[in-house]
Amino acid sequence: MLLHASSVAREGEAVLLLGPPGSGKSDLVLRLIERGWRLVADDQVVLAAEAGVLRAGPPPALHGLLEVRGLGIFRDLPVAASAPLRLAAHLVAREAVPRLPEPEGWTQAGVTLPAIRLDAFAASATAKLGLALDAALGRARQRAGAFA
Repeated sequence: MLLHASSVAREGEAVLLLGPPGSGKSDLVLRLIERGWRLVADDQVVLAAEAGVLRAGPPPALHGLLEVRGLGIFRDLPVAASAPLRLAAHLVAREAVPRLPEPEGWTQAGVTLPAIRLDAFAASATAKLGLALDAALGRARQRAGAFA
């Protein structure tokens, strides 16, 4: 199934970035790539459920391409192959991000992922996404020392 979204991966584990045009998906992807993440897909993501795992990949025509607003289309970026999704991030305005959120989920093709709400334009968005992925993977304590 094809979804209007973007996806990035860190250490082979992918995050799905959901939001309307202009919500900051590609901008956040660019900043995450600078932090060592890899592009899975920008603007459109192909989702496939395999044995209870939802995988993200790019449509063939967009493989390895990232649109950078104001600069154009870029190639030759660090790219990840299809990767298992571990977290969904709804990109929303700052006011829509709860201070102390209740756990949320996002379901597609019978697979439910942990979900968060995130202001993509916040300076801390890349760090927050990394922490949320760690928590989704059960590794929050392992990486907590990186922020101490």
